[in-house]
Amino acid sequence: MHIFSTISDSQLGAQLLAGAVGVLPTDTVYGLAARAANPEAVTKLYALKRREHKPGTLIAADVTQLVTLGLDEQELLVMARYWPGPISAIIAANDRLMYVHQGVGSLAVRIPADADLRALLKQTGPLVTSSANAPGEPPATDLAEAKAYFSDQVDFYVDGGHRVGLPSTIVRVQNGAVEILRQGAAKLMEGKHNDL
Repeated sequence: MHIFSTISDSQLGAQLLAGAVGVLPTDTVYGLAARAANPEAVTKLYALKRREHKPGTLIAADVTQLVTLGLDEQELLVMARYWPGPISAIIAANDRLMYVHQGVGSLAVRIPADADLRALLKQTGPLVTSSANAPGEPPATDLAEAKAYFSDQVDFYVDGGHRVGLPSTIVRVQNGAVEILRQGAAKLMEGKHNDL
């Protein structure tokens, strides 16, 4: 197991490209992360979280990465003008990504605002993330809490200091309209929105 002092360490990207699963600070909270294009790594992440039919969130450097992965381009384009930022959109996903969406048929996706995180994503491609916690427990706010949850079951940890960020706001795109499912870091008004 490796501990990185920064998300900008080039070896972090290399580990993720090689199939590693670990804990890193996202733009919202600490999260488990695995490369979305690697089915074995994604399966390991879900096993660590003991999750079935509750897929993680995809984070990417840009919309093009998400389209290339197999997500609905039209729905992504509705959201593109509002990214980067802490808004996750539920987007239709094809059967090729069944190992990621676990049969749900859609995935929460976002383009993070953090420039260092986006630089990592440019290197690795989209990552599947899930908050760094055991089921029913609060997300880790620092490295010590993350280690208490996962110990040596992960390949790496990235120390991002103490973080008490809000989870992302979650919206669904349907027929060009945006519906709020969960208020989070980006505060939006209730109801349907044709424009955020």
